[in-house]
Amino acid sequence: MTALRAEQEATTPARRELPPSMVERMTLIMDAFTGRSTRLTLEDVARCTHLPRSTAHRILDQLVRLNWLDHTSFGYSLGKRALGLGGRDGSHGEIREAAAPLLHNLQIRTGMVVHLAVLDGAEVFYLDKVGGRFALSVPSRVGGRAPAHCTALGKAILAWLEPEQVEALIDGHISRLTNRTIGDIGTLHQELNRIRQRRGLAFERGECFPDISCVAAAVRGHEGPVASISLVGDARTPLEKVAPLVVDAARQVSLALFPDLESQRRSRAVHRVPDRTWSPETMNRLLAVGQNGDWL
Repeated sequence: MTALRAEQEATTPARRELPPSMVERMTLIMDAFTGRSTRLTLEDVARCTHLPRSTAHRILDQLVRLNWLDHTSFGYSLGKRALGLGGRDGSHGEIREAAAPLLHNLQIRTGMVVHLAVLDGAEVFYLDKVGGRFALSVPSRVGGRAPAHCTALGKAILAWLEPEQVEALIDGHISRLTNRTIGDIGTLHQELNRIRQRRGLAFERGECFPDISCVAAAVRGHEGPVASISLVGDARTPLEKVAPLVVDAARQVSLALFPDLESQRRSRAVHRVPDRTWSPETMNRLLAVGQNGDWL
């Protein structure tokens, strides 16, 4: 009997190893997204994970339904759960910690309200708000949201995304909150182009709330924008004078989060961070958008 069993085992093909568990497969897929701005197609995921295409597609669908990933026409990206939204702090704690001293310094130097926000779909999600005498007049709160297309915070981030990404995030979500709000995707693209021409400076004058104006700049990482910082004033506030302070704060937060960022940008000469200080002449050139200083 023993000899027969040994003979059967010798002639039976070796069993294939069991495939990894569902948890292991999901982990393989999530690990393929190496950064907040990473976008992968189904083929990219299958190639990175060595999973069959049908298996990868099935798991990706489940991760999208559970909000671990987002899916648009141009690929998959990290979703709300993975980014720490929906009640979890996640990587946002690191951003808040790096930005906190700079936000307080901005508030002390200007006496204005300072915001820190991240992009969440078609909205901005407020991570921090440092108030001044104007704080009670600004209808924002930590944990609150606002449409990205009509806030300086949102436009500062959107300007550094690909146009296809902007359309996938914003198109269909555009609504006019005031008579100054951008009302269509074409006008939004024009505004984002002007922001890029100003090297990332975004302005908002009564677009989200009447009689409130803002200037913002994005905090940018290796793969794109991760947050934005804004100063908030009333309609008469000379935002041009404080704009360089916002740019400088955003740049310093970027370097605190990504210490090697500046050297890499210099070597690649792509999307360079604005200079630490700008002369009045440079500011005048950057801010000369319309004859009357209109931002739209």
